[in-house]
Amino acid sequence: MAFLVVRVRGGIHSGHEIQETLRFLHLTRANHATVVAEAAQVRGMLHKVQGYVTWGEAEPETVELLLTQRGEAVNGAALTDPKTLEELVRLPTLSDVTRSVTEGGLTRVAGIKPLFRLKAPKGGWRSTKKPFSLGGALGYRGRAVNDLVRRMV
Repeated sequence: MAFLVVRVRGGIHSGHEIQETLRFLHLTRANHATVVAEAAQVRGMLHKVQGYVTWGEAEPETVELLLTQRGEAVNGAALTDPKTLEELVRLPTLSDVTRSVTEGGLTRVAGIKPLFRLKAPKGGWRSTKKPFSLGGALGYRGRAVNDLVRRMV
């Protein structure tokens, strides 16, 4: 399984360690998203930047939607055509590409940029200063992150 991470806030007045961690996660701006592997090191990074991002478990359907609607190749080409995506990654079907991304994260798939540039969510953000458990938009949100990302595509 993998985590789907979305950056909610900008980095103004944040510390150097927070900015470096966000850069390691490939989240350079607000409304950028990425898929990362579920590992102890990544979990620690997410807890460090939980005041700036929201994350949860990625569903294969959401990853497939992100790849086809907002995915970009390393050379800058859009991945709107599933055949182009399959040829670029050299896997036989789109479901194999999605499975690979969902299991190991985007950094393990060669040829695809490790981030998605999304729009602001339809209906707007909830409070960008409170955690999800208290009615805000930040921190861990489980499978609800998939609904958020679908609103942002």
